[in-house]
Amino acid sequence: MYQQIILGSAVKANTLVVLPTGLGKTNIAVMLAAHRLTKFPDKKILVMAPTRPLALQHCKTFSKVMVLPAKELQVLTGHVPPEEREKIWNQAKLIFATPQVVEHDLVTRRSNLENFSLIVFDEAHRAVGNYSYGFIAEQYVRSAKVPLILALTASPGAEATKVEEVKRNLFIEHVEIRSERDADVKPYVQQIDIEWRRLELPPAFVQVKRLLEEQLRERLFELKKLGFIASVQDVTKRDLLRVQQEILEAMHELEPNPPENFYRGLMAQASAFRLCHATEVLETQGLDFLAHYLSQLTKKAKMPGSTKAIKLLAKDPRIEQIISIAERLRGRIGHPKISEALQIVKKQFSESPNSRVIIFAHYRESADQIVKELNKLDNVLAVKFIGQARREDERGLSQKEQGRILDKFRSGEINVLVSTSVGEEGLDIPSVDLVIFYEAVPSEIRFIQRRGRTGRVKPGRVIALLAKGTRDEAFYWSAVKKERRMHEMLRGQREEEKEMVGQKALEEFTAEKVKVIADHREMPSGVVRELAKLGVEVEARQLDVGDFILSDRVGVERKSVKDFLQSIVDKRLMEQAQRLGETFERPMLILEGEGLYSLRAIHPNAIRGALSALAIDFGIPILPTRDEKETAAILAIVARREQIGQAREVAIRGSARKLTLPEQQRFVVEGLPGVSAVLAKRLLEHFGTVERVMGASEKELQEVHGIGTEKAKEIRKVLNALYEAKE
Repeated sequence: MYQQIILGSAVKANTLVVLPTGLGKTNIAVMLAAHRLTKFPDKKILVMAPTRPLALQHCKTFSKVMVLPAKELQVLTGHVPPEEREKIWNQAKLIFATPQVVEHDLVTRRSNLENFSLIVFDEAHRAVGNYSYGFIAEQYVRSAKVPLILALTASPGAEATKVEEVKRNLFIEHVEIRSERDADVKPYVQQIDIEWRRLELPPAFVQVKRLLEEQLRERLFELKKLGFIASVQDVTKRDLLRVQQEILEAMHELEPNPPENFYRGLMAQASAFRLCHATEVLETQGLDFLAHYLSQLTKKAKMPGSTKAIKLLAKDPRIEQIISIAERLRGRIGHPKISEALQIVKKQFSESPNSRVIIFAHYRESADQIVKELNKLDNVLAVKFIGQARREDERGLSQKEQGRILDKFRSGEINVLVSTSVGEEGLDIPSVDLVIFYEAVPSEIRFIQRRGRTGRVKPGRVIALLAKGTRDEAFYWSAVKKERRMHEMLRGQREEEKEMVGQKALEEFTAEKVKVIADHREMPSGVVRELAKLGVEVEARQLDVGDFILSDRVGVERKSVKDFLQSIVDKRLMEQAQRLGETFERPMLILEGEGLYSLRAIHPNAIRGALSALAIDFGIPILPTRDEKETAAILAIVARREQIGQAREVAIRGSARKLTLPEQQRFVVEGLPGVSAVLAKRLLEHFGTVERVMGASEKELQEVHGIGTEKAKEIRKVLNALYEAKE
């Protein structure tokens, strides 16, 4: 039933379908394809998937249902020569392809999408950044006579910005989401029991971990002292890579003589990154693997051309101490996850001899060790399942080799797959009885995909192995929370369909008129001209605050990149932001143009600080646009959403809006010396009321993060001092 309801929506508009693995996303694609072929018999269908095996799998599924000659269903991948692909584009009715091949053939003009009535984007969460999906969708909506898009994923991501990017890149107009808890899906969902087991690390692991974290803290404090990070808490490898990029960009801006502290920052970042990785190796793989990693590091430090950061790290006596501990205990203390995984698998096969099991492990080295130990058990036939990429002295598995392993897994010749991330997405892995997460992953997408390998046709189990006091615990709960947030966010979007910037969305403005009030100084701009092209009524008025008013609650400040940078220099920006936030319930800032970091006179960190203050301190979203045309498109869509979707009036606000009670409370506390908007919020969250904040002692004030000894003294001084009026 739920598939028919989703199909009913997909027939009418470009639709993103979010459906758990095994609940028939492909069936919806098949039914929609059949509908479009019936309605437009002279048109074609394109189905795309990220990998060749998955494209072949889709072709096989469609061919079982579609009443079409075999030659009408064709697969296009890099294995097909370009000349042959050109013939297939012209002759086939249903084409299954990888996106890279489609993009290449569009660019080289071997194909065009004019005569396609439907494109299916499988694993649609990939449609971000420069991935081929976005380019193909744009070419399609621009050229096709009767375009329709169906995007499929089990998990588009928890971040609203990423989901919006997917929707924008694929021109999505409607979202259909179902979870295992929805009433219309529940009857078809098999129960999946999820169990997490917290394991104690051996004392030697804890000792070594403490030595690594001690060194890591020193490097992080150095980065904080130099101003490259704000806090030493919860810094990840991804954070450190971002720091490296920011330092290099800043050094490039300051060439040819960047300050010495940038070089110190790079050294601290490089050491911190390696220590982060070493800690991760210890937590996930064990002492033996850590000893190997550190030994390689010390060898590299002795080689010509080795960096100063590696040399200094290798000389640290604590590194030598760790290697000594690991060498002394080599082969005697294994990671507790190994023995736990063995016990779980042994019990599974003793209770159910015909089981199929997948163990997901992040590192190939871990997978090797797990397979080696599993194959010592009776009735267990385990194989490592990895991707195609070559790593150091190990080549990957070709797609043919992967296919042979999966065939053996289906037949029972193999009953345990120990898989890296290649097993999460894009391969036709059959449903299994038990999934073991050897280590947790922070990504909700990977969490959902791993879990989806069980519970397809019968109840399944997931067991997550978590080492106490390690990033395992944080990663696991991060993934769980992100998944919950993803469903909440998508449900909100389903109830309140947001129009996307795209040709189809813009054409609708001619049918339902909207109005924008523009400051009279904006009238000569190209933005007003573009708004008129979109059929938007523009009324010129003299505005005290903002450049455009889109409803009784939405006011917009428009700044070119040049004006934005100048307003940082002359300190107008924060004053304008405050007035905008005080006047409008939903303020916005449109930042128009490119080259934000091109002005050498302003340090990139000053720009980033200004952007952060606007978003965090003032709650003003910043929407970047390339030019006046894109600015007008954004204004028109928001105006239409407010006036048509929300039935709001367009009105000029004559004075600042009345502050809410929480805003009034924060305003009072912000009046204390050295208390920013962020600190005011922390103080109120800690003490509960304004009265308790004012009555807190110096010691109590210092319990709040960001309030030090001096700041606490200043606050108490202002609150306790007698008022003396002076003329």
